[in-house]
Amino acid sequence: MFDMLNMLGKVKDIQAKIQQTKDKVALDVLSADAGDGKVNVTVNGKRQIVKITFESGIENASDAVVLAELVKEATNAALSKMDAHIAQELSKATEGLIPNMPGLDIKGLMGLK
Repeated sequence: MFDMLNMLGKVKDIQAKIQQTKDKVALDVLSADAGDGKVNVTVNGKRQIVKITFESGIENASDAVVLAELVKEATNAALSKMDAHIAQELSKATEGLIPNMPGLDIKGLMGLK
């Protein structure tokens, strides 16, 4: 027979694990680069840009369009890495608590795309 109280207890456990994971990964930082290392972007677990660095000399680049494109590429790569990191941490934190159900959007629970 279906045990509703047990299920509600699991939901609370899952919510607590998700919040703990959010708090933990908020402190994590990851970086990615573009243009063979010419631009490097560092983001945190809150999906915020922490730092942007340029290879020596590139800050004087005459082609601002190229520089902007490299910054965009590095930022998107860093955010993608962080999304994967968060999803992996969430998966580890909720292992055994959330059944493997087709269509269950774990990343959506964390507010990720």
